[in-house]
Amino acid sequence: MGVTVLLPTALQRFAENKEQLDASGESVGEVLASVIEQAPQLAKHLFDAKGQIRSFVNVYLGDDDTRYLQGESTAVKDGDTLTIVPSIAGGE
Repeated sequence: MGVTVLLPTALQRFAENKEQLDASGESVGEVLASVIEQAPQLAKHLFDAKGQIRSFVNVYLGDDDTRYLQGESTAVKDGDTLTIVPSIAGGE
């Protein structure tokens, strides 16, 4: 079964225009690594040069922002859904 990872429209072109990917892992970090194996072009959009999730990329486990859980160490289980949400700046 695995974990479903939902991709925002802006990132879908780096994953063969898929809206979601099925990934495996026991933590958010492992699942994201699985996503990068499937769609390597996503790496530079999700991670900085040090391999950390970029500050403007939010990852949600269900409705919970993983930054307020255990970050990349947050445990996941089969059937969970991760949603990647890049922050959007702008306005007047």
